[in-house]
Amino acid sequence: MLPEFRSSAFLDYSRSEAETGMRGALEQVRSKFGTTYPIVIGGKRITTKETFQSKNPANPSECVGNFSKATIEHVHDAVAAAEKAFESWRWIPPEERANVLLRAAGLLRRRRHEMNATMVLEVGKNWNEADGDTAEAIDFCEFYAREMIRWGGPQPLVPNPGEHDELAYIPLGVGVVIPPWNFPCAIPMGMTAATVVTGNSAILKPASDSPLIAWKLFEILEEAGIPAGALNFLPGPGGSIGDALVEHPRVRFVAFTGSKEVGIGINERAAHVRPGQIWLKRVILEMGGKDFTILHEDADLEAGVDGVYQGAFGFQGQKCSACSRAIIHERHYDEFLDRLKAKVETMAVGPPEKRENYLGPVVSASAEKKILEYIEIGKSEGRLVAGGGKHSGPGYFLKPTVFADVKPQARIAQEEIFGPVLAVIKARSFEEEVEIANGTMYGLTGAYYGRDRALLLEAKRRLHVGNLYLNRKCTGALVGIHPFGGFNMSGTDSKAGGRDYLGLFLQAKSIAEYVG
Repeated sequence: MLPEFRSSAFLDYSRSEAETGMRGALEQVRSKFGTTYPIVIGGKRITTKETFQSKNPANPSECVGNFSKATIEHVHDAVAAAEKAFESWRWIPPEERANVLLRAAGLLRRRRHEMNATMVLEVGKNWNEADGDTAEAIDFCEFYAREMIRWGGPQPLVPNPGEHDELAYIPLGVGVVIPPWNFPCAIPMGMTAATVVTGNSAILKPASDSPLIAWKLFEILEEAGIPAGALNFLPGPGGSIGDALVEHPRVRFVAFTGSKEVGIGINERAAHVRPGQIWLKRVILEMGGKDFTILHEDADLEAGVDGVYQGAFGFQGQKCSACSRAIIHERHYDEFLDRLKAKVETMAVGPPEKRENYLGPVVSASAEKKILEYIEIGKSEGRLVAGGGKHSGPGYFLKPTVFADVKPQARIAQEEIFGPVLAVIKARSFEEEVEIANGTMYGLTGAYYGRDRALLLEAKRRLHVGNLYLNRKCTGALVGIHPFGGFNMSGTDSKAGGRDYLGLFLQAKSIAEYVG
């Protein structure tokens, strides 16, 4: 009997042993820069002639790793290997599959500093953000292991005299896992763990900006006992490899986390029934957000400023849950801007290898270019309060940027920027706050700060997001505590880390036996 699930505690880097462990891990990861990593299909490691590089965004001249680039032929081979492995993996008892995830959680704990250091160097997370990512990956393994035992056990049914009735949840088949780069440990592990613990086989196509972290997750799951072919590792470009995987007639489902545009494309491709396909593909989508924090007139201003600061600029604003709109009641508006500006202008920006740096680089040159374009748009749509351009350094460093006096329908208040850019919008009433907050195509996260109990209840009822937080920041969902997923163009409200999530990777089979 497993003990009740509990969230993993975060590491305290002010403690000397934690700091020493992390510094050693940074040196270890850096010592392996430039290594070439393979494709893995059916347990066979394949090194291709054509490769691509993963670079350190804090210093793009540094090659974190070289990765074999899959071809369309590899896609067909991987699907065939996954189908073959599925025929045996599907019959492994749920408890045994759950034990694989429990062993993976143990391996993640032992390699925690290494995983954190890899995220610091490959995607530019600061130490605390990286550790939160690894802790969430551990929690996904622990939580889904327990959930699989529940889903795999007897299900309650209404008794029917003369019959013995059962409801069994069975796996779907071959699943494609397409994770993002911004939570490169937690989300790939969460989606992959959910795929394999339910008895499906998986093809993991890592994000091109974070393949090294995905490779380490593959190694961990392989060591934990996933058999050859039940998990395959297929790095390559999304525009060719990703599309071919989604369209393959023997792929049963796709689990994707990423942008709205890519998610819509996956949904459209998966909906088309191709020759040889005998099912409608299931698609599990977690997409973008244009998330808000409301400070009502009775809000605790200091708490609200801190919540906006952390929600907007944690990991450079590169979170689908990031606060990109601050909706501030006119009573607090000017003081809020003064306090936020003071905090932003003293923010430590620089290479995240240094623990004292809060804001690291954005992930790539293309991300930097897109964000700078939005900053220029913002200069014509609002009043620049802080930041507004590049920060010094060889990497993709941007100044944390705040625009005030932004209209609710401005582009920087409607479109996902995915960078350290905040639009501040003035509101005159609770009704206007709710209207502004709900006035985008998204519905992922939001926060409301206020003291009036009646208005808190109204906020709970009327703010249309999948994850709503009252008097706390809009980021930092915890597995099992804040099931995560949004409405509208934020995805299929798949609720990762919740009790209904594994059901998306299973199908129900009703069995009735006449017993007289």
